[in-house]
Amino acid sequence: MKRMDGKTALVTGAAEGLGKAIATRLLAEGAKVVIMDRDENAIATMNRELPEITCRQVDMMNAAELREILDTLVSKDRFAFDILVNNAGGSLHTPRDFFEESDEDWARVMGLNVTAAVQTMQVILPGMVERKYGRVINLGSKAGRYGSLFTGCNYVAAKGAMQSMTLQLAQEFGPHGITCNAVCPGAIHTPRVISLLNQRMSAEEQQNVLNSIPVRRAGRVEDVASAVAFFAADEAGFLTGQLLDVNGGQGMCS
Repeated sequence: MKRMDGKTALVTGAAEGLGKAIATRLLAEGAKVVIMDRDENAIATMNRELPEITCRQVDMMNAAELREILDTLVSKDRFAFDILVNNAGGSLHTPRDFFEESDEDWARVMGLNVTAAVQTMQVILPGMVERKYGRVINLGSKAGRYGSLFTGCNYVAAKGAMQSMTLQLAQEFGPHGITCNAVCPGAIHTPRVISLLNQRMSAEEQQNVLNSIPVRRAGRVEDVASAVAFFAADEAGFLTGQLLDVNGGQGMCS
């Protein structure tokens, strides 16, 4: 399906893993895709594998650098973004135990997951308002809705903030033709997540977690990418302020 022909998308933190899967799916749907990431090697690999995608290297936690790259994309390169996916985030392998989390651990995790998304939207949303169209998809987490078995309070709080912010953005920007939704994945088995699981849980504990998931498997990046693509499409224009759980039924609510 080419549901996004003529649309332009920006995906943050997208040179590998989950972000790369999202960018690839939007490209397959017909969108012109721009990604930002700080990993030079991952960007080089993406340039080789997917030359159709425009890549920009940036440290999302460097506010001045982030603003410069975003301003250049919008003002100089003339990208008119219809879709924004705030994917950059993570627990940064900070401690799980609350008393072991330092002030710096809190600042870094909140900075990457929340502040960087805010700073990105400050640049991208005005263009969407002007054109009276936009799709903003934030990456939340099962952790931010139900707590986490292997990440800490700082990450849970950061994702909870992203999800709550999604609701307010949906109210504020709905009258401008902009929807804002969040996709909340469970434990998606990217290399980074697998590494963290192996550090913090035994093989038996990991298997017990899988056995607790109704669909009896771990999540794949494609599962999340398809949910993002759904929210990004025109057909989801009457859906806003929604938090979509993508966790195989591990966390449910009514």
